[in-house]
Amino acid sequence: MKVQVLFFASYREKAGVGRLTLDMHNGATVGDLADTVRVKYPELPEPERIVVAVNNEYQDHDFVLGDGDEAALIPPVSGG
Repeated sequence: MKVQVLFFASYREKAGVGRLTLDMHNGATVGDLADTVRVKYPELPEPERIVVAVNNEYQDHDFVLGDGDEAALIPPVSGG
């Protein structure tokens, strides 16, 4: 299945891309996706620290992805 991955802010800078399409196996989870992008872009944080929104909703790493989903990788926000 295909999943669109969007990189925001510092993740986009570290990965050097704003968007990519990943081929994931059926039943893949958000955690699997985080592992995959971390292997591809090792300058990103550890997979368990990557926050992911799927189709505009934050999801836990055990959330199962579906074909055509859009996953946004969002770095932590700091400031006041």
